[in-house]
Amino acid sequence: MNAPVESRKFEAEVAQVLRLVTHSLYSHKEIFLRELISNASDACDKLRFEAIGRPELLAGEGELHIDVSYDKDARTITVRDNGIGMSREEVIANLGTIASSGTRRFLESLSAEQKADARLIGQFGVGFYSAFVVADKVTVLTRRADLDPAEGVKWESDGEGEYALASVELPARGTAVVLHLKPDEDEFLSGWKLRELIRKYSDHVAFPIRMPKEVDGKPTDEWETVNDASALWTKPKSEISEEDYQSFYKSLGHDFNDPLAWTHNRVEGSQSFTTLLYIPAQPPFDLMLGGRDERKGLKLYIKRVFIMDAAEELLPNYLRFVRGVVDADDLPLNVSREILQQNRQLERIKAACVKRVLDLLEKLAKDEPEKYATFWKAFGNTLKEGIVEDPANRERIAKLLRFASTKSQGAGQTVSLDDYIARMPVGQDTIWYITAESYAAAAGSPQLEAFKAKDIEVLLMYDRIDEWMLGSLTEYAGKKLRSVAKGELPLDEADKKKQEEAAKAAEPLLKKLKELLGERVSDVRVSARLTDSPACLALSDYDMAPHLARLLREAGHEMPQSKPILEINPQHPLLQRLDAEGDEAKARDLALLLLDEANLTAGAPLEDPAAFVQRVNRALLG
Repeated sequence: MNAPVESRKFEAEVAQVLRLVTHSLYSHKEIFLRELISNASDACDKLRFEAIGRPELLAGEGELHIDVSYDKDARTITVRDNGIGMSREEVIANLGTIASSGTRRFLESLSAEQKADARLIGQFGVGFYSAFVVADKVTVLTRRADLDPAEGVKWESDGEGEYALASVELPARGTAVVLHLKPDEDEFLSGWKLRELIRKYSDHVAFPIRMPKEVDGKPTDEWETVNDASALWTKPKSEISEEDYQSFYKSLGHDFNDPLAWTHNRVEGSQSFTTLLYIPAQPPFDLMLGGRDERKGLKLYIKRVFIMDAAEELLPNYLRFVRGVVDADDLPLNVSREILQQNRQLERIKAACVKRVLDLLEKLAKDEPEKYATFWKAFGNTLKEGIVEDPANRERIAKLLRFASTKSQGAGQTVSLDDYIARMPVGQDTIWYITAESYAAAAGSPQLEAFKAKDIEVLLMYDRIDEWMLGSLTEYAGKKLRSVAKGELPLDEADKKKQEEAAKAAEPLLKKLKELLGERVSDVRVSARLTDSPACLALSDYDMAPHLARLLREAGHEMPQSKPILEINPQHPLLQRLDAEGDEAKARDLALLLLDEANLTAGAPLEDPAAFVQRVNRALLG
């Protein structure tokens, strides 16, 4: 006898998603079929994996498959699989609560984009809810493979905030999702339409997707397979079209866009494996919102048996944007995450995957620079992490880096380190760069003035990760990398003599400034960097850039207080005015204004903004 029906409320975030799905998501509504088939495929994969150690789980139903059928009279579509199925607890966790499904991140993305779009739903693991785009009621009948027929579960909801749960007798394992279609969704009550969508979105699902054969437009009792039902990566490359690769990527990555590039390779020998790796054209939402803690990894198969959906051990963290499949012949089928972390064979596969991705990026950069520019805009900052994380490939990764420079036209035009070196004049042995919090701050820094005067190119780095990355990128192709803001600039004999003369002539001014500024600075000296501006900050070789120190401090990190070096241009009218000023209060105002200006252009915060405003007002009034 069946247990009574229990009514439960959805968690708040799930209720929000359902409201959005029901009332807002209209574009690409056929996505529901791809998502339900994808879930069914995952269920078959999971059963096949669990059956490695428990073969009895596969008893009773023959091969694993997914059935799609429709009933015009009842106005329903049913997607059924004979995979692992769900217990009552799993139904509640997967269909009624936020769990780890990514529901909250889905909502955040819609808020961030200020646009509701059904094409996003699959990227967050909440694809089941897309059923409510076309259905006003959804019924789920499911039984876990290792439970008795009496322990089946019926889940039902109209998507309005509650769902009903009941125990039912289900003789067959697996899950059936029944969609009761809305009145205006008749287009999906068509065998032709459903077959078209399966071929479009799910042709390369590795399990047979079956539909009833039709005679005179009416379904019969005979089933036929309507998808390719073979693992794409196992086919010879000569048999796979560009459209096949793109279609497989879209089902693999829940993405409507074509991939930017891909690489498909089979390695034979003492260790045999196949890799099919894709670079997306734009960042997945989990990369932007979840960042480093939300890695997806590659799908790992062993002898075509699905093992893991997010095998992070197959690629280093800085390549986490890569999507794809690895199918190994030589790993044990009962492999676990713990074994994966210690497996030497896996280290070889990982090294091969890294090599393939870097090969692909190098080929893009060389042969299709416009495509590479698209990649760099989307994933450049992620790739920069590899400079720190992957010392073995540091030189290869550095070759792929791109930066704006004082000789490029705007932030959008970038140069490689090789471009920079090729343009270096005879005798230059240093790659010069500047870091700042924005392109405008870098391009307008007074610390560039002497370099511009001598026509020396400087790389402009303004991403938050750059300063951290540069701690590990100190040399490239035999050339040292140096900041224009750190240390004393190397000068030729003529410039050195000129500098010494300027410093000697400015000794009284330097002494006056040191007395006026007191403990606020560690030193005041004549600058070799400035030609037009009155002052700038100079850092020691090991000091952190002020803008980065400020960001870390704002993020709650304790940062050591360091006193800056103030460099001045004695020829500037402001310094000449300060030198001639006999009123100590006015001279102190001018000295502090010079320091404040230098701090601002370097990205450092003002210690006392109100006092700064008062000094500016006094200077303006005269």
